[in-house]
Amino acid sequence: MKKKKSITRAKWGYLFILPFFLCYFIFSFIPLLDTIRYSFYEYYRSGLKIVGPNFVGLKNYAGILGPDLFRYMGNTFILWILGFIPQIVIALVLAAWFSDSRLKIHGEGFFKVVIYLPNLIMASAFAMLFFTMFSTSGPINNLLMDFGIIKKKIDFMGSVGGTRTLICIMNFLMWFGNTSIMLMAAIMGISPDLFEAASIDGCNPLQAFFRITLPMIRPILSYTLIVSLIGGLQMFDVPQIFTNGQGNPDRTSYTLIMWLNNFLKAPDYGRAGALSVYLFIVSGILCFFVYQMMKDDDQDGSKKAAKKQKKLAKQLAKNA
Repeated sequence: MKKKKSITRAKWGYLFILPFFLCYFIFSFIPLLDTIRYSFYEYYRSGLKIVGPNFVGLKNYAGILGPDLFRYMGNTFILWILGFIPQIVIALVLAAWFSDSRLKIHGEGFFKVVIYLPNLIMASAFAMLFFTMFSTSGPINNLLMDFGIIKKKIDFMGSVGGTRTLICIMNFLMWFGNTSIMLMAAIMGISPDLFEAASIDGCNPLQAFFRITLPMIRPILSYTLIVSLIGGLQMFDVPQIFTNGQGNPDRTSYTLIMWLNNFLKAPDYGRAGALSVYLFIVSGILCFFVYQMMKDDDQDGSKKAAKKQKKLAKQLAKNA
């Protein structure tokens, strides 16, 4: 009897994913290695003269590891946290409402489109719109004065709280729709039988949300948090345009990527590379902690139980 040749189509899978890996290797991986290489070199322009590249070891890393780094990192995290917390809370509420069949919301598709629309607007358009609306002579100040709510015009962009709040509102409006749609898809993937069984057992909607919905969508929540964290560390366009690259007032809205952009403008490739490596390391550490916090305990428990069963089976086999 001749053995039948097994048919494999794996080569076609590799062929289809090959363009992605080629693009990633050319446009992402090689520039990443080049950035790390530049971080060990002194390579900048002084007037019309280009200095370097001269190997300086860790000098660039030591040069930017100072008060400015921690100050701008603090600004970045404050802006991210103030924008992300309302984003995830409102996205969860909207996702729970629109995926609840008992509410019977009419025009659900229309509302989903409206929720997602701000995500399509460019950051530059948002920044210019808010700059015009909340300027000292803008329509918001004029309306407040016309209604007698204020007697003196408010300088929204002249205060730390005002500038940071406006930047956070813009980031919230830009991204909460995308987060809501992802969480809706995650909740709709939960079996309705779980909610029916819970309601039969006397579980109210709030208990079902915290006991069933949240644990079941934990992987998507983890993904959302990690992606948002990386995006927050890369925050650039909104504060750059809104404050004209100055991070006013007193550089309290100046982010790490705005600082990196100034190094690239100079250009100072050595310190720009060192700051990029710092950002990469911080992102990796924070994402690892987020993943560990959001990891499913049930999966860990089942893995440990499986290991114990294997050990017990080996011991029984030896004794036998």
